[in-house]
Amino acid sequence: MKKIIKCLMVYLVLCMSISIAFSQGLSPPSNVTAVDTPNDDGRSVTIQWDAAPEDSGISGYQILRRIAGGGLEEIGEMLPAGTTSYVDATIEKGNAYAYIVRAVSDTGATVDSEETAPVKGTGEWFHTGKIPLFVAMLLFSAAILWNIYDARSGKEVFVRRIPGLEAVDEAIGRATEMGRSILYVLGLGGVDNVATIASMTILGQIARRTADYETPLRVPCNDPIVLNVIREMVRTSYLDEGRPDAYNEENIFFLTDSQFAYAAGVDGMMVREKPAAVFLQGQFYAESLLMAETGNSIGAIQIAGTDSEHQLPFFIAACDYTLIGEELYAATAYLSKDPMFLGSLRGQDWGKVVIFAAIVLGVILELSGVGWITSFLQRVR
Repeated sequence: MKKIIKCLMVYLVLCMSISIAFSQGLSPPSNVTAVDTPNDDGRSVTIQWDAAPEDSGISGYQILRRIAGGGLEEIGEMLPAGTTSYVDATIEKGNAYAYIVRAVSDTGATVDSEETAPVKGTGEWFHTGKIPLFVAMLLFSAAILWNIYDARSGKEVFVRRIPGLEAVDEAIGRATEMGRSILYVLGLGGVDNVATIASMTILGQIARRTADYETPLRVPCNDPIVLNVIREMVRTSYLDEGRPDAYNEENIFFLTDSQFAYAAGVDGMMVREKPAAVFLQGQFYAESLLMAETGNSIGAIQIAGTDSEHQLPFFIAACDYTLIGEELYAATAYLSKDPMFLGSLRGQDWGKVVIFAAIVLGVILELSGVGWITSFLQRVR
């Protein structure tokens, strides 16, 4: 008897809630569907429903989720009125989920939609929305390969004049004439830093010249992994030039991994040893001006380079030459004259010209009221 009374009370409460909801003009969300999100890794489900009329009295939506064999649970935050979709990115692969969209009124009354059919998330091998990017990548790669092939055929590849790189031989020659060393500073980046990698390749080219001139090359490092890589690169450069006997491993050493202790150590070397040429190439932070000013005070030729826009003004002010941004990456091709590097550099420049032309064309068309380029780019996610 007690169970019957409890069931009747629950039934009456539900009926009252539904009647109150409908009396306030609140209707359940319609056409609720749950589908596996396309072009993802299988860890999300997209729930969609029809937009409610403006006078529906709905102030928001709450998404409820049921895992197979479990109870309902609320997920996410309350969605504002006018929302018609929700992406559940908290699912687990292999599990089936069903969803209910609950409409909520200003007074707190609620009404639930019908429960969707269970759906599982599956990952896709290929993102169809990125086909235009894939085609662009193929064209860009083809341009680089063609330019490499063209450069290897013996044709001269034009590279614009970069004063900082033209001064490399002058700096090394000056150090040789004065009988002083060359100090090469790679900054504070690790072996995974792009600027540090570019700096290491530049050091490899400079080491070839110091091997020919028998000029001491000093390289203080702040990362043990960078130290080992640099030692191997410089040793290889000396070996390629036929001067393995001129290589001195002690000139490439670990200083410290502390930022300002490293700066103080480099400054001390500059003051004590007075190198004739200082190369500051790589990733730098607040210590950049300290080292650049110290090098300037001893009268050394300083050639700096970094892709950090915050440190460039300090190098421009205190150094003789500065490689700005991508000039740092182009330095290897410029110094080595290797056809593969030069062809790759020209191929990348072709791609940049195409991108710049597309931007200019898009701006002109957009100002003229033609927005197809903008619409196309918005579809490429």
